[in-house]
Amino acid sequence: MKTTLSLLAVLLLTPITLFAAEARKAPAAVVASLAQPPLMPAAGAKDADVTIVEFFDYNCPYCKETAPELVKLLHVDPKVRILYKEWPLFGDVSEYAARSALAANWQGKFLAAHDALIGTANDLDKTSQVDAALKSAGVDLTQLERDRTAHAAEITAILARNAQEAAALGFRGTPGIVVGRQLLPRSLTVKELQQLTQDARSSP
Repeated sequence: MKTTLSLLAVLLLTPITLFAAEARKAPAAVVASLAQPPLMPAAGAKDADVTIVEFFDYNCPYCKETAPELVKLLHVDPKVRILYKEWPLFGDVSEYAARSALAANWQGKFLAAHDALIGTANDLDKTSQVDAALKSAGVDLTQLERDRTAHAAEITAILARNAQEAAALGFRGTPGIVVGRQLLPRSLTVKELQQLTQDARSSP
């Protein structure tokens, strides 16, 4: 009993950042396939030496927690890029938001749409909230509606691919984060992201 209590105390007192280094690793070929086209534009460096992939939902509270941490990482690490993979699991409005963000790419606004939607303070309960956030980000809603319809099959294919990739990596919910080959099924702080990025560089 004493040994069990001691172990429990160690687990409770160990900083969560130490567990970041113990992430599961995905096969290199599986990770490489995540960056095969077609893709939405990536955030960060074009000549990055580490790629971070995030499977997310705009109504996922843990994704919203992680979003500003990823932005902080981009500010402090000029050799990182981030691929955002829409994986709407939280209902119809989440799917509408995902489809709208993807459709915004046809007017060159995917990253602006992503940042606006993931940055909303409250849940997106209505499609009108999605539209309002996108409009505030400079997305042309008339063109967006046309593109959402005209490119519906392509958008559906992207969402299906993202879901298949997430399942293949063993993710069961959002966020699902891949740093190099390391798999993290939870929100992360910028310090954890920095450590994971360094781990990816030292052990590709």
